[in-house]
Amino acid sequence: MIVRRRWTAAATTVILFSAVLSHPASGAAAPADPAAPISLSATETALVRVQLRDQAQLDRLVATGADLANRPRARDGRILADLVLSGTQLDELTAQGATAVQIVQRAGDGNRHYADSVRAAQARTAAGLRAPAAGQRSTAAATAVDTLQVQQAYWWTTTGQTFLQAQVATTATDDPDVEITVSWRTADGATGSFPLYRFEDSGEYQYHYALPQPVPSRPVQLTATSSLGGVSRAVTPTLWPNASPPPLPAGYQKDFIDAYLTPVDIQARIKRLARQHRDLVDVIDLPNKTQGYRRNAVGYLGDPAVAALVVESVRFGDQNMNGVQVRTVDPGRANRPLTVGYRDRVLTVSLATDTAGKTVSTTDEVAAAINARQPDRFRAIVEDGSAGLPMPVAGPTRLDDGLQGTEVPARPWTVQALRLGVHRDGSRVGVLAYSQEHAREWATPLVTLEFAERMLANARTDPATRELLEQVDIFVIPTVNPDGANYSFNDFNFQRKNLVNHCTGAARDPKNRTSWGVDINRNYTVGSYFDGYVGASANCLSGNYAGTAELSEAESGNVIALAQDHPNIKFAMNVHSYGGYFMWPPGAYRADGRVTLPRPSIDESTLFLNSARRIVGAIAQERGTVTWPSQTGPVADVLYSAAGNSADQLYYELGIFAWDFEVGNDRWNPATNQWEGVGFQPPFDEAHGESQEYAGGLVEMVRVARDYAAEAAAD
Repeated sequence: MIVRRRWTAAATTVILFSAVLSHPASGAAAPADPAAPISLSATETALVRVQLRDQAQLDRLVATGADLANRPRARDGRILADLVLSGTQLDELTAQGATAVQIVQRAGDGNRHYADSVRAAQARTAAGLRAPAAGQRSTAAATAVDTLQVQQAYWWTTTGQTFLQAQVATTATDDPDVEITVSWRTADGATGSFPLYRFEDSGEYQYHYALPQPVPSRPVQLTATSSLGGVSRAVTPTLWPNASPPPLPAGYQKDFIDAYLTPVDIQARIKRLARQHRDLVDVIDLPNKTQGYRRNAVGYLGDPAVAALVVESVRFGDQNMNGVQVRTVDPGRANRPLTVGYRDRVLTVSLATDTAGKTVSTTDEVAAAINARQPDRFRAIVEDGSAGLPMPVAGPTRLDDGLQGTEVPARPWTVQALRLGVHRDGSRVGVLAYSQEHAREWATPLVTLEFAERMLANARTDPATRELLEQVDIFVIPTVNPDGANYSFNDFNFQRKNLVNHCTGAARDPKNRTSWGVDINRNYTVGSYFDGYVGASANCLSGNYAGTAELSEAESGNVIALAQDHPNIKFAMNVHSYGGYFMWPPGAYRADGRVTLPRPSIDESTLFLNSARRIVGAIAQERGTVTWPSQTGPVADVLYSAAGNSADQLYYELGIFAWDFEVGNDRWNPATNQWEGVGFQPPFDEAHGESQEYAGGLVEMVRVARDYAAEAAAD
């Protein structure tokens, strides 16, 4: 089956099977036991790694707005995709021929992992794609010979196991049945081979590839052959990333992360760092306050299974609207008109009656009356399936915003950035690290805060760190999207977007509450949905909803405002999770012909790649984690098209070398010989490991910036 992904920029209805598919979340879980099929209860939700039946099934998922956690992968001729599914959805997908192979995280796991991490911290304190079937041959003429080019051949060793990854392109781009096999030889004479799988994107052939393959030792030769007779020249695989940071000095301080951190926790830590390091820290209040952890109060008036309205407060629930009552009453007299009144926090709708005294108002009439007579307080919509039905006598029902986080301040939120350095005046090259654009990515602020803590703590004891803070001006936004993050921690841990609800009409039904919001990383101005690029949606319930306009959201505006206000910023890293990627622009393309945003110049492309090697090498120093070469490169090439992402705006409009991390690399399981996902909210031990290794990567980015500035000054 061909791994074709046809991402469309057109608005789509984001209803898959019987419900909306969005918001992947995660955690580490054991691989599925083949003897015990994976299943969920009907109402349970989980992030599931699914083997899809065929390409058509993947195409349907994409077309309906499924929120894919990372690029669907080919493994042994099968397409694997990470999706958030309810039990009902998983059953329907299974009935259509898919197979669940791993539950990465169940819905409650994130909250359990957060609680576990907090308890552990307290204890610590107290203690001190496509492959043809075997034997299948191309339908092209047997005498045809294609030309093969090895695009990638890299090897590395981690935790005692050596891996080899290859990527090969054929000139027979239009033949979907071309088989390509890689053969390898090690220095001690061992040999082996493995198949590659065809990868297409937006209907365009890209190359053949495979996930990293275990080999017994360092490979010294690689050759590719095709079923059409093509043979590549022999190449010597290159060590990846073949770069290492300087060794840490004795006494170097690290490991400042004890638990998952909510936005409230992060706010407190920013305040503490500013107090402890007054000579090295400024706190910047970013200009656009977010909505805050707030929603409109809402409730059903009537029985949704029979006839009902959705009644919603115009103001947020915390603005004295939680607990307001709504009711319909029978006036008890004949020939009475439909009336609406509000008194003592009770909205009363008196239904119209006929000559016999029977109530005759319809749901549509009652909704229209509420909207016309109380427009400053309430809005009403007719529940799906209730249009034109008699409105029953119902209520009183209490409106409520549905938010569970009692410890979260219910007010607009001021997003804060840390500014670190000896010279915080714009005279030094600037570096920006920002995280948690996506609310569910709990591990990402752990990375940026560990980085900030390391720089500050070591400034007084390590001359190399002090030198970096003399030469570089560092900016850190630990949580770009605090409202969504608060919602993820307290209400729905799969939440990806912010809390602003731009939906209208039936989409505002509270049954959709976990699908409201704007994807902050689709709300920027370059290569956006509004410009016709792929990878975002106009559907307000989609996981990658782009918003009402470019930079419509306070959160995206804050990132750009910080960069614009500090033109010395020349490097930026957007920290996401999960999957283990290292990426840079272009991040988006148009569907017709897969036309990307303009490619960086040769010199800038070289800087991106060489810097990536250094940073990937620094990440690997912590626990041997290696970001795969196939997942290192431009976003549009190694992940997917992400219309309106922040890195593209920073690079194309502001001239900043902008990268993206996807922390949380797949882990190799030698018992199963499989790569396994870890997800957005793994058990804290894994999240802690991610914070340590990727913080090291951010320190190396600071060194990259320092070296760049020194070279520029020397020219």
